[in-house]
Amino acid sequence: MEAAFADATFPTVIEPDPPAPRQWSRGVPVDVTIEHVVKAFAETPALHDVSLKIEAGELVALLGPSGSGKTTLLRVLAGLEFPTSGRVLFGGEDALGLSVQERHIGFVFQSYALFKSMKVFDNIAFGLTARPARTRPSRAKIRDRVLELLDLVQLTGLENRYPTQLSGGQRQRVALARALAIEPRILLLDEPFGALDAKVRRDLRRWLREIHEQTGHTTVFVTHDQEEAVELADRIVVLNRGKIEQIGSPDEIYDRPASPFVASFIGESSALPVRIEDGRLFLDDRPIEIGATGKDGPRTLVFRPHDVELPGARPGGIAGRIIAERRHGASRRLDVEIGMRRHRIEIDVPANHPRSNKGDRVSVLPTRWWLFDA
Repeated sequence: MEAAFADATFPTVIEPDPPAPRQWSRGVPVDVTIEHVVKAFAETPALHDVSLKIEAGELVALLGPSGSGKTTLLRVLAGLEFPTSGRVLFGGEDALGLSVQERHIGFVFQSYALFKSMKVFDNIAFGLTARPARTRPSRAKIRDRVLELLDLVQLTGLENRYPTQLSGGQRQRVALARALAIEPRILLLDEPFGALDAKVRRDLRRWLREIHEQTGHTTVFVTHDQEEAVELADRIVVLNRGKIEQIGSPDEIYDRPASPFVASFIGESSALPVRIEDGRLFLDDRPIEIGATGKDGPRTLVFRPHDVELPGARPGGIAGRIIAERRHGASRRLDVEIGMRRHRIEIDVPANHPRSNKGDRVSVLPTRWWLFDA
């Protein structure tokens, strides 16, 4: 038996190839050009001469506080608002002459805006089934598209549930899948994670970035959360009172802010009213031993809490006293009053730094800073 077994001839076993990675269907992304857009509601201005170029396939965050104009700008792109003046171009085509449907926009709202009476499958398919008969895909193609998107947003197997049977994060994934179903040229997201708790927001931010890498849509999203913008965006557009304060990559915005507002909105910062006199910097008529260039006159000195050292009582340091101390993530945050006018600043020290008491005297000195016109 052993000899017969040894002489036997067996067919070659061919291992099947691993399945090829899914190639996601995608609309053709286009660039977006916004030229001198002005928008006013009655006599209330919302956008002041806004100009911006967004490259095809780019993910751009519109960041700013409430009332900065970011949602108004997004609604102008979507065709839900019409500008008072200015132009909007999609791939060189005048978008203002197109209807909402003709713009091929995918829109995701903060409130999900799902149809509660429809199952997940029908919510995702809605933009396709609602098309006129001449442009509507076949039922088989719609089904394939919906199942493909359920796989993409990691909700496979939930197509027969209703929105009320899903968590907030799952509902927002359904909303994104519905926006992607129509193969939009541009994807717009208005505070998409604003209604979710902090942990779910963090998880969905990473997930959305991965989705963007796979689909390649031109994506514009509105947020007031600077952490969200820094983590997600290729570029950030910082808006304030209807105007663009700065446009740049997250690193550029954080490391080289163009104004005190940008420095305070992206990250944390303290600002002090100072003046330059004969090449020296003064706070409340006392010199600060850091470099100062430019003409004599008032300035605003801005620095971040982690860019301050406590040098002890040495010449050039700014005398102050500690008024509060608290844990701040991996560090400790000191609230310090400095100068004759008791300006309040924040300083981060290592968590193992010796504990301070309220009223302790300190001397502080910024190690990295920006000077802006007052």
